[in-house]
Order: sequence, then structure tokens, then C-alpha cells
Amino acid sequence: MLPMWAIWLIASGVFFLGEIFTVSFLLFWPGVGAFLAFLTSLIAPGNIVAQVVVFVVSTILLVLFTKPLVNRLFKVKNDTSMNNSAVIGKKGIIVKAIDANNPIGQVKVNGELWSAIKDEKVKSINVGESVIIEKIDGVKLLVRKP
Repeated sequence: MLPMWAIWLIASGVFFLGEIFTVSFLLFWPGVGAFLAFLTSLIAPGNIVAQVVVFVVSTILLVLFTKPLVNRLFKVKNDTSMNNSAVIGKKGIIVKAIDANNPIGQVKVNGELWSAIKDEKVKSINVGESVIIEKIDGVKLLVRKP
């Protein structure tokens, strides 16, 4: 049978290894708690109750007090503007033709590819032609010839 210090050290390693494969940053705290229990097992090898108490209390305290701090420190600000209506009125280039056989084509606007449908008045729009974006219809752009 393994000594308790080895069990706590293995448990700590398993928690830290599990943290590598998750994005929640939640398994880190029991890993630290298990490591503190490992240190306790070196100081008081026969006192399993003290080791378990150190593990449970330290894990709970770390989750309660340091997780909010870590979340605040490592918060990723997403300043990316998602204002899709900014493409309305812009010029684009057709990269996949829109005609009777292919009612949904593709247009490149501001370096981005969008699905596109044509104005009903237009019969077809060929590859390489310039278009004006009229509006956004779901995830497709409604385009017309200039």
C-alpha cells in the first residue's frame, strides 16, 4: 500500500494534469490543496484527519478567495466590434457568381467573405464584378450592381 504522502502527491499531479486539459481554471485549486495535504502528511504522517482537513479547507478557501481575483486579472477583453451593418453601402467583389442556377453566391467585402444573394431586379452577377451591399438578410448580404 502506498504511503499517504504518495497518494496526496499523485492526487495533486492528477489535478494539475487535469487542469492542463480544461479551460475552467477550477482543478488548479484542489491540486494546490492536495499539495498542501502532501506537505501536512510529511509533518504529521499518521494524522489522516488533519491531512483531509487541510485539503478540504485549503481548497474551499482558495476557490472562494482567489478564483475571483484570478478571473479579474486574466479577464480577456473582447473589443472586437461586431457591427455587421457597417458593410451596408460598401462595395464588394463577387467571388462566386449569382444567377438562376446559383441563387447564393459569395462576395468579398473589407477582406471578408460573405454569402450573397442578388437583388430581384438583377438577372445575374458574374465573378469579378463590383457590387453594392444593400442590406443584411440573416447571414447573407443582399447585393446589387452599382
